[in-house]
Amino acid sequence: MTNTVEAAWHRILITAGEPHRPEGSPLPAPFAELVRVAHAEPPLRRLYPWAGMWELHFSRCTEIRHTWDIPYIGTLKDGRYYVEGPSRSSPRIAETDSAQAAVAMVVERLPLHCGPAFLGNAEELAAYERVRDGG
Repeated sequence: MTNTVEAAWHRILITAGEPHRPEGSPLPAPFAELVRVAHAEPPLRRLYPWAGMWELHFSRCTEIRHTWDIPYIGTLKDGRYYVEGPSRSSPRIAETDSAQAAVAMVVERLPLHCGPAFLGNAEELAAYERVRDGG
């Protein structure tokens, strides 16, 4: 794991549930639980985490434009979770009451040989993989 990935996980762990939440929002506690559970999974801890709109995303690279080939997990208003992806146009995979179940669904769907996160953006990762794979 790179220092960049470790720093991203550290940042998201200490801020989960805090940034820009409306007063009385029920989402911080379930989101913070989701982040802790995801971080405890070694295959996910090797990836670059990023969050937005109460969703936790995982990227195979560390810089923007991130990869969109891994499902992501969101928090529903009732404190439950959904798993979607890997892209925004993909259908919802499932909804669950458990952060552990949502994380397990993502781990099951990781691409082969996923991680550690590549230092760079999605285009640089694709170019690296073409050369690595002889294409």
